[in-house]
Amino acid sequence: MTFKYFSGFCLENEKELFKEYLCEKSLCVAGFSYGAIKAFEYVYNSDSRVDLLQLFSPAFFQTMDKKTKRLQLMFFKKDKDEYIKNFLKNVSFPSNIEMKKYFKEGTSLELEELLNYTWDKEKLQKFVDRGIKIEVFLGQKDKIIDSKGAKEFFKDFATVYYIKEKGHIL
Repeated sequence: MTFKYFSGFCLENEKELFKEYLCEKSLCVAGFSYGAIKAFEYVYNSDSRVDLLQLFSPAFFQTMDKKTKRLQLMFFKKDKDEYIKNFLKNVSFPSNIEMKKYFKEGTSLELEELLNYTWDKEKLQKFVDRGIKIEVFLGQKDKIIDSKGAKEFFKDFATVYYIKEKGHIL
């Protein structure tokens, strides 16, 4: 199996932002934010050998209440351009990285999927049982996800790197 990378919501070709952490060897699969969900499910549903799964700021919203998730979707549907502008600003915080060059149109269905995705501890345990090493990279100052909640959730199954002074794009 060759290296696979899955991009974040409303993004493409942003993997260069993670080059200092990224394993681009065969048998490695990685994903950022929404792409972390896609990478996780790809590995779970694959019969191919995978040695390392890297999740960069995985889209972890299971600590967010349903009302807030509904509001996020409502704001997206009401004014998609403004929502995305604010979203990209929060993705890059606290850095000054210009996210426009990585922009790709996202859909309300993708947003709904990522907001409502539930990370499954049984699936994570199956990865551990299969000998798949999992690395989770989180920024302490993340304005998109609950990085503390994600750290607590993943710590029993993965090596978690909790990086101070970094946000969603680390």
